[in-house]
Amino acid sequence: MTAVPADPEFTEPAPPTPAEFRRALGMFASGVTVVTGLDDGEPAGFACQSFASVSLEPPLILFCADHRGRAWPRIRRSGRFCVNVLGEDQVDLCGRFGSSTGAKFAGLDWDLSRWGTPSLRGVLLRVHGEIRDVHVAGDHDVVIGHVNELEPVVTEQRPMLFFRGRFGLDQDDPAAALGPNLWGWGDHWG
Repeated sequence: MTAVPADPEFTEPAPPTPAEFRRALGMFASGVTVVTGLDDGEPAGFACQSFASVSLEPPLILFCADHRGRAWPRIRRSGRFCVNVLGEDQVDLCGRFGSSTGAKFAGLDWDLSRWGTPSLRGVLLRVHGEIRDVHVAGDHDVVIGHVNELEPVVTEQRPMLFFRGRFGLDQDDPAAALGPNLWGWGDHWG
């Protein structure tokens, strides 16, 4: 490979603005989850689209949480969490846990897992784990968690996807668009 000499006329572009960054990375479809935990016996939770597997041995996952949010500091203190993977018809749960206001568990039916974390009903999968490491990365924390148990709940349902600022891949469906303030467009999740 031959190196190309630098263009003397080249000027380094400015880094992307938050709006440009969000719009560009919105081209990557992601699943939607709700991360839950207990803090002094009180449930806490937040919607999260940054979730991935990390390692098979040991079983590790990661999720990212806004460290300015209300729920994440409470879950972090507890040391345990449950990642609830949402199905495509659970937009109401996403909206409830995606908001920075309101009592997220008020009037909601949920179960306490054997791991001492809130488990949401009717989700595709529950991942029960313990916080292994937390790494500060800008305005979020990257959380590495050790998986204690996988609990598949529903197997025939399609997952909730977030793509181009909307839920689902059918961009012609106006019901799929819940407005610019629901998912990461000014509301603080976590």
